[in-house]
Amino acid sequence: MDPLHDSAVRPARLAVGVVGAGRVGAVLGAALARAGHPVVAVSAVSQASRERAALLLPGVEVVTVDEVMSRADLVLLTVPDDALPDLVAGLVATGAVRRGTLVAHTSGRHGLAVLDPATQQGALPLALHPALPFAGTAVDLERLSGASFGVTAPDPLRPVAEALVVEMGGEPVWLTEQQRPLWHAALAHGANHLTTLVASSADLLREIGVENPGLVLGPLLGAALDGSLRSGDAALTGPVARGDADTVRAHLDALARVAPEVLPSYVAMARLTADRALASGRLGPDRAAALLGVLAASPTGSVPR
Repeated sequence: MDPLHDSAVRPARLAVGVVGAGRVGAVLGAALARAGHPVVAVSAVSQASRERAALLLPGVEVVTVDEVMSRADLVLLTVPDDALPDLVAGLVATGAVRRGTLVAHTSGRHGLAVLDPATQQGALPLALHPALPFAGTAVDLERLSGASFGVTAPDPLRPVAEALVVEMGGEPVWLTEQQRPLWHAALAHGANHLTTLVASSADLLREIGVENPGLVLGPLLGAALDGSLRSGDAALTGPVARGDADTVRAHLDALARVAPEVLPSYVAMARLTADRALASGRLGPDRAAALLGVLAASPTGSVPR
């Protein structure tokens, strides 16, 4: 019988194994345990991973990867994106993949193709990418409530994938194999670059003696995020959206003196902001031309290290 259509792959409770007790794996394992699925084994190499497993998956035995595979009905492969193909190849080469085992990875970039070697050995493939930054603590369990998961699954396994995501507190966003790289790029561009941007802004405030930049940035950025999610480009404010070229020139001069490493990113984001403000009608062509001229004149070459 084709294992993808075998109703036996959907028991009420699954024995869960976690390969890689990093920030994501330990949390998702704990979320499934909270939903009633027993976590039966976990692999953890570093001391930090072992401590995280002990905290979030108390009593779960730390074993080899092959042992995790042998014990579990559902295996979570929670390793970095670039490490996933080699991990799958290694599992297949050692004969660790058991027919009928659900094998789910949490990579944003990869879909089902990366699991093809395991699928050919009878594994049931799932791609479940949580759209969250993980700290690897119990706080993440609460953040999972309402979080989106980018999900790719064979049609017969869509009910399984949806059930697992919902049990962890999330909401599935169905993606094709081809959509996943842009999905991941969008999330990384928004979340990872936001973290860099906020930390960089806080550093600039510290340069002028602001002791607690978070108190300044919290209300400002919270309102900006809310406005942009609600209204998109209509929420644009500030000197670039207004076309205040002289103000932007002053910004560039200050950054060149104090934080030249920030200058290229400021110019790049200002150009993108100007383009979007112009396209949405918030910035007129004449003021846009003057602003873009100021940005073009900025020295944004490489910064000596």
